[in-house]
Amino acid sequence: MPLSPRRIALAAVVVLALCLGGCATFIRGSTQSLTIDSLPGGATVSLSNGERCATPCVLKLKRKHPVAVELCKPGYRQAQTLVRSELGSAGAVRMAGNALIGGLIGVGVDAASGAAKDLSPNVLAVLLVEESPGCTAPKFPAVPEDGQTPEEYARTKKKAAAK
Repeated sequence: MPLSPRRIALAAVVVLALCLGGCATFIRGSTQSLTIDSLPGGATVSLSNGERCATPCVLKLKRKHPVAVELCKPGYRQAQTLVRSELGSAGAVRMAGNALIGGLIGVGVDAASGAAKDLSPNVLAVLLVEESPGCTAPKFPAVPEDGQTPEEYARTKKKAAAK
């Protein structure tokens, strides 16, 4: 029995949908580089997910989790900022395309992995302000593998300070 053009087209769409499920996960990956620098350099960087480095540094972070960032250098005021995990316009377009081509499986894979999200900002350049005596090394707690949101960290820190 010969295959009709309609059946061939349907089979091609099904194969394409299966191949592209989780498209952003395969193309972009679930991690993104965060570049952190300070003036002056050599500041201790501590993230709410437990990562640490000294400026200048580049860290690979999971796209799906926001992180709080603290920079500390003796003789300088402690600096804090938030790196958000958000669905940018490009990510929204990818998700819509994935829904059309890859179906719900692709959307689910990309949403679960965070591949459709972007860390913003992904480059931090921090000007440290002189202050005597300045800060000591930041003390973010160790966190589980799936990360800790800045809100969870702030609640934990507030409870610890109240004790």
